[in-house]
Amino acid sequence: MNWLDTILQGILLGGLYALFAAGLALVFGIMRLVNLAHGDLIVLGAYLVMYLVGALGINPVLAALFAAPLMFALGWAIQRLVLNRVLGPDILPPLLVTFGLSIVIQNGLQMGFTADSRRISAGPLETASVDLGFVTLGVMPLLTFASAIAVILVLNWIFYHTAMGRAFRATSDDPVTASLMGIRPKAIFAQATGLAMVVVTVAALYLGMRANFDPTIGPARLIYAFEAVIIGGLGSLWGTLAGGIIIGVAQTFGAAVNPEWQILSGHIAFLAVLLVRPRGLFPRAFD
Repeated sequence: MNWLDTILQGILLGGLYALFAAGLALVFGIMRLVNLAHGDLIVLGAYLVMYLVGALGINPVLAALFAAPLMFALGWAIQRLVLNRVLGPDILPPLLVTFGLSIVIQNGLQMGFTADSRRISAGPLETASVDLGFVTLGVMPLLTFASAIAVILVLNWIFYHTAMGRAFRATSDDPVTASLMGIRPKAIFAQATGLAMVVVTVAALYLGMRANFDPTIGPARLIYAFEAVIIGGLGSLWGTLAGGIIIGVAQTFGAAVNPEWQILSGHIAFLAVLLVRPRGLFPRAFD
């Protein structure tokens, strides 16, 4: 067994899980909302990119650029028209609403696209690789990991160097005081969810190009995202990347020992981290 190759493949896989988790971490960090429909929204984004590729005959990356503003608008509308009505000190109503949204999305996708598995063709990228001599790495996993880092860098720049980011942080710290300063928390929450859906579009692009997907796989993506967020520490974007890498490495090690242990190994790593660090590795809010 080439342990170095196993570790590197796990790190690159962690980049995909970090993309799954970044939008979830963003929403939780700002409004303390656990969106149970997050995984299904990733799948919805993959179907949207696939549809645009087929309808317009364009490259998947270009299709994702067209899909991003549509997903932003969808996220904004969901937050503004639905989730803002149930946000409050009780966490149960948002959980129930997003659970219902998950069911609606799954059934809607099955009606519109059937239950058949689909995949977004990436052309030569699907088999392209880089030979480093001691190990060979796929171009697609490398692009995924690079995109995860780029997404986190952009989100951190938005949070700490823009007026929107200052509004995000102020609202996250104290919505009441922020509203006294002229900030409208509900509008900020809608913008945050819209931004999270742009990140979801990036995750959806790589999900669709790297694996088959169908309308029912959303909850599994949610579990990976949730575990990465918890491992990293709620509210920490770089921690989310670290959480994704830990899950990815654990899964590749498990698969190297026994292919049947791949998924289980990631869950065991999640529980092991929680036993040592119950609040995650880098717990903090956006401050």
